[in-house]
Formats: sequence, structure tokens, C-alpha cells
Amino acid sequence: MALRVNFNFEAASSHTAILGNEREMNKSLLRLSTGLRILNAADDSAGLFIADQLMVVGSGLEEGNKNIQTGLSALRIAESSAGQIFNRLNEIYKRTVRAANDINDPNARSSLQREIDNFVDAIKKIGTDTEYNGIKLLDGTFNNKYIHYGARKDQVLQVDVKSVLPNDLGAYMAKAQGSIHISNVVSTSTFADYLSSSAADFDVDSGDYVDINGIRVLAYDGTQRFVDAQTLAKNINDNKDLQALGIEAVAKNTNKADAVYTGFGNFYTVTGTATTLNAVTLSFHVGTTVSTPTFSITINSSITNVQQLADAINTQASGARAPISARVVDSKLFLETNNGETIAVRVGISGNIGTGSVNIQLGQILQGAGNVTFTSTSTYVYYIDVGTVDIAGTDSYRLQYSGVSAASTGAGFNFNIGSNSYANAKNLYAVSVLTNEKAEESMLIVKKALQRVDTIRAQIGAVMNNLQSIYDSQKVALDNTREAENVIRNTDYAEEMTNFTKLQIKMQSSMAMLAQANQLPQMVLQLLR
Repeated sequence: MALRVNFNFEAASSHTAILGNEREMNKSLLRLSTGLRILNAADDSAGLFIADQLMVVGSGLEEGNKNIQTGLSALRIAESSAGQIFNRLNEIYKRTVRAANDINDPNARSSLQREIDNFVDAIKKIGTDTEYNGIKLLDGTFNNKYIHYGARKDQVLQVDVKSVLPNDLGAYMAKAQGSIHISNVVSTSTFADYLSSSAADFDVDSGDYVDINGIRVLAYDGTQRFVDAQTLAKNINDNKDLQALGIEAVAKNTNKADAVYTGFGNFYTVTGTATTLNAVTLSFHVGTTVSTPTFSITINSSITNVQQLADAINTQASGARAPISARVVDSKLFLETNNGETIAVRVGISGNIGTGSVNIQLGQILQGAGNVTFTSTSTYVYYIDVGTVDIAGTDSYRLQYSGVSAASTGAGFNFNIGSNSYANAKNLYAVSVLTNEKAEESMLIVKKALQRVDTIRAQIGAVMNNLQSIYDSQKVALDNTREAENVIRNTDYAEEMTNFTKLQIKMQSSMAMLAQANQLPQMVLQLLR
């Protein structure tokens, strides 16, 4: 055993151990004091990097959720104001319905118009004034806006709120104005032959069509048919793609005689010798069928007044289940189809014409028919009345057609816009209830405005639901991200307290052993005695 006094290795080693224990104990003490497991990069460099990246993601998620809450606040304001606009549009609609009643006198209609104008002005103010922090929400400028919801680049949700100002609310409209055709007296015996030779725009045959936004709604199906407002409107309304575009159609067909029917004797005049008229036969084609009449009536001396005439038409129509009715309005015959079907009539006579002629006042039965003169019982007059179709959409659409409407002659459907043209925009400022016709059109304009506002509200609501779902999802992600960071970065007190206690014991034991090591050089004194 070697004893030296200039260097005490055991004491030095014990001191080194004490320094290490002291460093570890101080670090443990700081972890317990700060709650942080990683006090600096040297403690856990990889863990520090991961924890910091998790902290960045967590911060991004937290700010993203704040963005969502801000966006939800703005959208709630927009939806609430759009709801107020909807309520005022509903009030306008109610007044257009009221004004469509011809019981209203001009003063009443003027009063209703003033109310409507006030509601339109209120809608303008709401649409102009609705804002969030100075940002307009309903005037059409809140378009192509983005709400950044996530922690990473391009995690955005696009928001588009269309304008609800009066000049942007309404309908895009096209109208098949309908037309009336009256032939000369001809020898052609069937409608099929007559249409092919003299009234091509009044039937649908090879190559004829009507398209809306490229969607075919009327076309030749191999059978010659009358152009028919009811068929066109039904095809439009049944088309799912057009429904999705907010396009609908309304068909109507009414026919009011030009003159009063006062009996068979006043219905015609004859000229020439041996000329007699026994009866006039009206063969009705109601709807699209060209080949065979729907029903026929015979007008003779037994029908002495207009009511009897109307009753005769209704009896035959009922038996044939034809969608047409007759009534007397202002002492004149008034015909109306149920859904806007075409009214086509072949007029023929029976009697002894000889070398004379028979002049029939057909205008006593059919609108715009005037007077026709027969010189033979084997000749006919052909009459066609095409109903009207109002086509309305919430957004612009294009109308294309061929062979069923002629702008130059006003034949067939008689569309008010040319083929390959876009529908006319009519906004709330076009709403007028000063006449029945204008009130009826205004109802359709306001209906489409209501649909547009409802669509906008639905879109806002969908975005709000989407944002709320994202918020809830990100809140869960934020909690889990922070927990993941917490596991890496922060102190586990149970574990760290156990470690600190161990270090305290080691420190105390090291101090005791240092004291023992410092006693070893004193053994040299025993040798020097």
C-alpha cells in the first residue's frame, strides 16, 4: 500500500463524482421548478426539434380556429341580413298575388305598387349596408374570398356570397308568346297535310328542336305533332339538369272570341241561288295530336246562344277527356286549356252551296278568326292557337331553336328572343302590378328572386357548417398536438421527483465518502512517529 500526500486520488475522484451529482441534481431541480424536461438543446436535441415543430403546428391550428370564428361571425351577419331580405321579398310576392286579381281598381294597384317600391328600397339598403369590420358582405364584392383555417399553406375555404341588391335579384326570362294562325279556305282535308304544306312552324317534324343551355327540351320523335306550350313547359320542368339551374316554365292558353255568338242564324250569311247552310263542324285537336281530332261539335240551328255553345263544347270535351273548357265571359265564348295545350280546329260546312257562297263569322267562336267564305262543302279552314310559355331562371341561360318559331312572321311558339340568344334579365325594378298581365309576370320575377336569395342563404349555411366541422376537427387535432408536445417537452413530476430524490441521496453519500477520502493522507503521520 502506497501512501502519498501530494495527491489524494480517492478524494479527487469523490470530488468529481460530487460535481457530476451536483450538476444532475441542479438540472433536476430546474426541471421541477420550470416544468420543462428539455431545458436546452443539449438535453435532447432531437426531442427539442420535434417539440418545436409540434408547437408551430399547434400555434397554427389555434390561429386557424380563430380565423374560423371570425369567418363564422361575418357569415352569421350575412345570413341574418339575407333572411331579412327574403322576408321583404315574400311581402312583395304577396302583393303581386293580390294585385293579379282584377277586382283591384287602379287606385288599389297603385297603392300596392308603392308598397312594393318601398320594400325594394329596403332591400337595397340592407344589401348595401350589411358589413363586417367595414367589409361589405351582400353587395357582390364578397366574392372569391378565402378563410384560412389550417396550420399549413393553402389550407383555405373559398367563400362566395352573390349580390342581393335589387338590380341583381329577379329572373332571366324568355317568352314563347304564342301565335294564332287562320288559313284561307283550302281543299286540303287533314291537318297533317295542311301543316306540311302551309304552316311548317306550327308543327314539330324532322330537324325541329328547342334547346336550353344546350339541353334538348323539344325534338321530333318520329311522329308529326303540333307545337305545344304544355309539352315544352313540362319537358323543361321535368329536366333535372334544368331544375338544378333554377329554370322553370309556366304554360297558358286562353282564347276569347272576338264577337258575341247570338244564334246560328246570325252566325253566317249566304249569297247566290240555291245556297243553304245546314251546319258547321268544328273538329278540335287539343294538345299535340295532329292525326285525329280530340273531339268534334256541330253548330246548327239548335244552338241558339253562347251558353249553349259553351255547354256543347264542354260536353264533348268531357266525353273525350280533353283538357279544355268553355265558359262565357263578357257574353263571349271563352276557351281555356288546362295546362296551356294548343287549340287547333278544322272548320267544315254542310249544306247546298250551289253557285253561291257562305260567309261564316268565325270570330264569334275563335279569337282572331274573323270571317271566312266557303264556296264548296268540300273545303276547309284551319285554325291554330298556340299557348304562351314563360321560361324563367335564377341565372342567365341561352335559348336555341329551329323550325318551331319564326321571328319574321310571329309563327309557332313566337319566341320573344332570337335563336342562340340569352334570356332577358328582369330585376326587382321591373316588378309592376299596375295591370293583371304585369302582376302575373312579376310573380315569376319575385319567385325567382326568392329562390336566388334562398340559394345564397343555403350556400352561406353550407359554408358555416363546413367551417364549424373544420373547427371541431382542428380543436381535437390541436389538443392532441399539444399533448404530443407536452410528452416530449415537459417534466413528468412523478418520474423527476424520484430522480431528484435519488440524486440527493447520491450527493449525501458522495460528501460522506469525500470526508473519508480526505482522512487517508493522515495515515502518513503514523509512519513518521
